[in-house]
Amino acid sequence: MTVNPIDRNTGAIQSAIALASAKTGVDFNYLLGQAQVESGMRTDARASTSSASGLYQFIEQSWLAVVKKHGAEHGLGWAAENIEQGANGRLTVSDPSTRRAILALRNDPATASLMAAEHAADNKTSIENSLGRTATGTDLYMAHFLGLGGARNFLKNMEANPGKIGAALFPAAARANQNIFYGAGGQPRTLAEIYDRFSAKLDRGAASVGAVGLASRSLTPAADGMEVIPGNGESQSGAARWAKATINQLQGTTDRAASLLRPTPDTARLAYLMLARLGG
Repeated sequence: MTVNPIDRNTGAIQSAIALASAKTGVDFNYLLGQAQVESGMRTDARASTSSASGLYQFIEQSWLAVVKKHGAEHGLGWAAENIEQGANGRLTVSDPSTRRAILALRNDPATASLMAAEHAADNKTSIENSLGRTATGTDLYMAHFLGLGGARNFLKNMEANPGKIGAALFPAAARANQNIFYGAGGQPRTLAEIYDRFSAKLDRGAASVGAVGLASRSLTPAADGMEVIPGNGESQSGAARWAKATINQLQGTTDRAASLLRPTPDTARLAYLMLARLGG
């Protein structure tokens, strides 16, 4: 397998995730942990059993849906305009070369991180409105795994009856993911057991890239939607405001975003604020 050069530079991928977090207000640690769990931080990762591809392992229909909804906000208007929804709800792109180009964006760390963050933000709002509580990292990961409707169904049922057998509620998902829904000897797992396994999986992935406590932690944004590390006596909120303004200046082109890796004094400071806790 040919390895994408970006995969040799974890710092570049972390920078892309940090930018996505800053632009959307979605928890940076959650996005980092999810990328590790889904792809091992590999932009060229591809599933053998589905159409999932890229840093966040979006399947084709999920990718087309999030690009259709949020692409124009991030300079991908051309992609959003070419995605059409049929009477059956299925999303299509009529021109084959354009379709390939849109799907290939799943392997671009900046675009994949932005779309993963927007997708997580949409799911967070819906889950919180449905359950009447703040969403956790595991809740969002359940939405990534089961889809939003499936996650809401799972979480509502678990609140009412945590001992309910998961395979009885999600037979199709159980057939495709027997290692999740069944234990040793084929013993079916309860909803609570499945949820706990997802929590442990997410926390292990997060810990391996320096982020901890994601599964049970409520995901609320830091001041101004940013989580930064100030210096020189500056307040966290002041540093966040400065970083957010700089992010807005960077927004729009790959070359500008890449300047985090070839820094000017301002973008060097931004990289420090966003990534100091990672040892970058």
